[in-house]
Amino acid sequence: MPEQLLIDTQPFGDAVAIRGGKVTVNQPAALASERMDALVRTAVFGEKEAREHARWLIWELGQHVGVRPASIHELYMARGRGEVRGFTVPAMNVRGMTYDTGRAIFRTAKRLNAGAFILEIARSEIAYTDQRPAEYVAVLLAAAMREGFRGPVFVQGDHFQVNAKKFAVDPTTEVDAVKQLAVEAIHAGFYNIDVDTSTLVDLSKPSLDEQQRVNYQQAVAICRYVRSLEPKGVTISLGGEIGEVGTENSTPEELRAFMDGFNRTLRREAPGMAGLSKISVQSGTSHGGVVLADGSIADVKLDLQTLETLSRIAREEYGLAGAVQHGASTLPDSAFNNFPRIETAEIHLATNFQNMLYDHLPADLRAEVYEWLRTNARDERKPKDSDEQFFYKTRKKALGPFKQRFWELDAAVKARLARAYDEKFEFLFSQLAVGGTAEAVARYVHPPEQHRPAPDASAPGITAAPDDADLSD
Repeated sequence: MPEQLLIDTQPFGDAVAIRGGKVTVNQPAALASERMDALVRTAVFGEKEAREHARWLIWELGQHVGVRPASIHELYMARGRGEVRGFTVPAMNVRGMTYDTGRAIFRTAKRLNAGAFILEIARSEIAYTDQRPAEYVAVLLAAAMREGFRGPVFVQGDHFQVNAKKFAVDPTTEVDAVKQLAVEAIHAGFYNIDVDTSTLVDLSKPSLDEQQRVNYQQAVAICRYVRSLEPKGVTISLGGEIGEVGTENSTPEELRAFMDGFNRTLRREAPGMAGLSKISVQSGTSHGGVVLADGSIADVKLDLQTLETLSRIAREEYGLAGAVQHGASTLPDSAFNNFPRIETAEIHLATNFQNMLYDHLPADLRAEVYEWLRTNARDERKPKDSDEQFFYKTRKKALGPFKQRFWELDAAVKARLARAYDEKFEFLFSQLAVGGTAEAVARYVHPPEQHRPAPDASAPGITAAPDDADLSD
């Protein structure tokens, strides 16, 4: 059991004043100190009252110094108009050691003057990493302030997906589950959401419109619901999806069928409402890559021509930022500079950061994790799986149960991992050309100041929404 962490109502001493539920930062430099480390640990592992107070304080500190959750919608709309170009936004799924990983990301962003980057978590990851939205946002805001970063923080719900099998049995209940997750996420500060109803595409239908119809109709229904939840001054960035990652490559005709249907339906049902800012497509990748028997990853046949064409159509014909590439984490290093060259709007990265974490674990802890998986994930093992394949595919499921153990790794281990992360994030940010994008973000993104009342320990919280199938890059 985590040790009990008690409330410290003023953990920064005279540097931060808290009076009548209002927070004032007198010495901003104090936020980039070990006192933030203690506060964020309470926000994750504290008892309920201490935890809620810590999360509230982190939020209010961020509001005061300009580290606020934000929507990337306006930047993406500017890209659709051709006002900004030449970079690809990395959307990074931070599954494990989120505070330390987040610190490395914000260190890199500050060093390179980058502003256009997203931190995200998928519906499935929320469950197996044991990171509900409120915790995720608090940890990332704390990481940003710990590194002295200033600017909007783009937190995204990745793959808020409708499960096709559950939808076939009870469509209302399944769509409502996604909507309830949106309530929880938006309340926490997720102002970017990828709506994934692509599982509802029916290729048995005779026309492309019929194949995509349930996809775009349900995407519109979720879009309208999300818009009803938006805080004042926020237009949430919404993405749609036309092809399930890991299946056949998407085509221009499919993109047009989805977008025409989506826009037509939205105009009819909610005239004037903002629609999508980007569109996810399939161009040859798969989530997490394909692991071979020896534990190595199979080469990916990425179709850059398809990606370039679909991005161009999304911008020129529909005013979107462009296409989104999922499953990019395990691509070879030589692939990444292609994305800004062909004007890909966004790519999703996850598994390789997790691989780096496991590569840096002490051997005895990694062995303990793998032994845990032999018992707790044995039902996921296929008869032909080698040990390497089984552990590679299932070890993400240990991130939640071992969250505190990873958080408390030896300082020397953390230092080695931090150096590796710094190198990786600097490489990715450079290859994707997001260095210097803080200026474009500042020009188009203006997150409103949002203050929250100090938590009442007796008040009920937001009910956690159910999770779904395992979907993450």
